[in-house]
Amino acid sequence: MSTVQTAKCPFHHGSNTSTQQSVTDWWPQSLNLDILHQHDVKTKPYDEGFSYKEEFKKLDFEALKNDLKKLMTDSQDWWPADWGTYAGLMIRMAWHAAGTYRIADGRGGANTGNQRFAPLNSWPDNANLDKARRLLWPIKKKYGNKISWADLFILAGNMAYESLGFKTLGFGAGREDIWHPEKDIYWGAEKEWLGKNRYSNGSSESLENPLAAVQMGLIYVNPEGVDGKPDPLKTAQDVRVTFARMGMNDEETVALTAGGHTVGKAHGNGDPATLGPNPEGAEIHHQGLGWISKVNKGNAEHTITSGLEGAWTTTPNKWNHSYFHLLLNYDWEPRKSPAGAWQWEPVNMKEEDKPFDAHIPGVRRNPIMTDADMALKFDPVYRQYAERFYKDPKYFEEVFAKAWFKLTHRDMGPKTRYWGPDVPKEDFIWQDPIPKPDYTLTEQEIDSLKQKLLNCGLTPYELITTAWDSARTFRCSDYRGGANGARIRLKPQIDWEGNEPEKLKRVLKKLEEIQSGLDKKVSLADLIVLGGTAAVEQAARAGGVNITVPFLPGRGDALQEMTDIDSFAVLEPLHDGFRNWLKKKYAPQPEELLLDRAQLMGLTAPEMTVLIGGMRALDVNYGGAKHGVFTERPGVLSNDFFVHLTDMRYNWIPVDDNLYHIVDRKTGKTRWTATRVDLIFGSNSILRAYSEFYAQDDNNEKFIRDFVKAWVKVMNADRFDVQ
Repeated sequence: MSTVQTAKCPFHHGSNTSTQQSVTDWWPQSLNLDILHQHDVKTKPYDEGFSYKEEFKKLDFEALKNDLKKLMTDSQDWWPADWGTYAGLMIRMAWHAAGTYRIADGRGGANTGNQRFAPLNSWPDNANLDKARRLLWPIKKKYGNKISWADLFILAGNMAYESLGFKTLGFGAGREDIWHPEKDIYWGAEKEWLGKNRYSNGSSESLENPLAAVQMGLIYVNPEGVDGKPDPLKTAQDVRVTFARMGMNDEETVALTAGGHTVGKAHGNGDPATLGPNPEGAEIHHQGLGWISKVNKGNAEHTITSGLEGAWTTTPNKWNHSYFHLLLNYDWEPRKSPAGAWQWEPVNMKEEDKPFDAHIPGVRRNPIMTDADMALKFDPVYRQYAERFYKDPKYFEEVFAKAWFKLTHRDMGPKTRYWGPDVPKEDFIWQDPIPKPDYTLTEQEIDSLKQKLLNCGLTPYELITTAWDSARTFRCSDYRGGANGARIRLKPQIDWEGNEPEKLKRVLKKLEEIQSGLDKKVSLADLIVLGGTAAVEQAARAGGVNITVPFLPGRGDALQEMTDIDSFAVLEPLHDGFRNWLKKKYAPQPEELLLDRAQLMGLTAPEMTVLIGGMRALDVNYGGAKHGVFTERPGVLSNDFFVHLTDMRYNWIPVDDNLYHIVDRKTGKTRWTATRVDLIFGSNSILRAYSEFYAQDDNNEKFIRDFVKAWVKVMNADRFDVQ
């Protein structure tokens, strides 16, 4: 019998991650503001003033590319390369880094290097990609801060293709690393990996927005088929919805599937039950590696990853055009892999069409297809593209090169954010191009324009709300939207309900009249922002603070043909807590919707707070509604919202689930009305702390100056040309 005893721990378990409870564990209904501060500078190990852009300029880019190509064939004993090349593994790593992007909220994707952290590093679909990242470590170590992990993942995928003979379209750097898991991305409500599918009514169209994958822990669809049962036509429906939510059309979907499966292989030569836990659940001595197998070699020909086993093409160690030949010219039937997973294998395939084993010399194996591959054969629309690509390999390569570039760069935003010598010269509509203006404005000219705008007959409400509505579409998840481009005057934005179309068209007409009468051509985008800026400045002076609201000219005006209507449709605001508006009732509470919007706009909790208070004081609620306008001087920029919100002379009486009366305790008369978004700034302890700060007698000027800073941040959020 063992005599070893475990001593009682002498300290409290504040750092015990398996037992620690947070505030939200005790009060799960409390609004959690952590997502507004999740990537605070305190998490970053760089020196103050570190600039990744400046470090990247020092990079020997060609040397890095050459080192990556050499890495592909530098097989390591601890994780041997298939056919002597890691290209397939690196391509899968890059694909899965980029493939989490979804257009609904712009979140996911490769832009932050989040594949290093949970939950992505431990998703079943990302099995053994931890090995790819470890193989990259010597290169990251060598080039250090000059290349981010996020950029390295994608560049490694590009160089993998080029090492196999395929010429990629190009590469744009500029992805900056995060340093802890992202808390703002909703990956689904499930508590288990690969649980039941997410369709509420059995139709893939019912997949909950913003999700794109059909199961928790997958990038796209189940490779075995819907619910793990082979049925290519059903899988085709899943694939179509999933890829559409990534912003891909049918032709791009076929090209990406084929191009991704042209090289490399799937691994499932063994019992998945023998694998150890994923990286986040692995033992400490595994040093962050997961899915450790101790059966046979545990790697090489005995590797278990997806559970499927085999290559897709005849020569998976070099770029080739056998994918469509094999898919379309042979009959296929579902069979079980050694790991017990459903896969499709050919019937009576010629020996010379079979690929060689990845590790055993001289042995040929059957190729395989997933259910998604078979969807390209059986779905009539996908089949048309597959047959065209088969007949015209050059066209296939062109489409795939563009689709791969789009996949790996879609979440980077406008082309102005791309760095490096390999950025393609071609502009793509999915990059939301904007013409570059050819003018500058002096301070005197800006002041003159302000006066024209203030005296043109438009009200402060019209000027401020038009500027705000134009800028609020920006989301820092994928750097889309914003005031630059003045797309608020184009379809689909000009007809969005949240933009008050009748008012908007009236304002735009007046601004166009002003524009046409100017001696110097000024973009409508600049006039829209400057109109709101001038009105805010005027309201601040009315509040007793003589302040100049900074204005940065240089926005361009996009054309309708530069604007993908369907792509921009996902940016439509369905709510705007800053203007106290909901298009309809939603399952999340209005304050939760506000929090999500604030995070997408890149705002901190204090910035969100000060903007709410200022917008209420400015009296710019949607449609002129008075909820939350706690002031006797509406239109004046003041801290009145916070002063009256924190005043204990009032009772707050609920009328319905989103309407409250602010009642004088003595007289019983209703002084104001409010919504949940208004009252959350008095009820949530953190937000109340900010509200009380701005309500202080000595902080009215501080409030106005902070509001101006936050306003300018929103107006300039998409000015990547000067950031």
